[in-house]
Amino acid sequence: MRLVPVSLKAANTFVAEHHRHHKPVVGHKFSIGCAQEGRLVGVAIVGRPVSRYLDNGLTLEVNRLCTTGEKNACSMLYAAAARAAKAMGYQKIITYTLDTEPGTSLRAAGWKCMGLAGGKRWTGKRCPAEDLCPPQMKLRYEKVLSAGGEV
Repeated sequence: MRLVPVSLKAANTFVAEHHRHHKPVVGHKFSIGCAQEGRLVGVAIVGRPVSRYLDNGLTLEVNRLCTTGEKNACSMLYAAAARAAKAMGYQKIITYTLDTEPGTSLRAAGWKCMGLAGGKRWTGKRCPAEDLCPPQMKLRYEKVLSAGGEV
């Protein structure tokens, strides 16, 4: 397997075809692909944090990560996303998993579980008409990239 550049359009197409419970995203800072034998087998889409409270200009979020199941592809993409974010000067990178997912790939890539985060559903005036993700608790993972990124 090797890392490859991938456009947002191509990454979103991959997510639409393969992600278990999320739809494509609207925007991003960058996307990374993982290929095996010339075939795209995974993507990571990285953008601003969805939570406005965490959007401090120095933090990025892996908004989508999706693979076709190849061994180590998730860890490879999480690690590459963190390296790219660090190279761009960001101090921290975060992502969320469902609380029923083990997070093995994140821990293998050096990310730390920060515990339960958020609620089960969007609330307030900007609440979408239908759930954008499964209505269950999430776990937040993060990786500090440089000084000042500590919580």
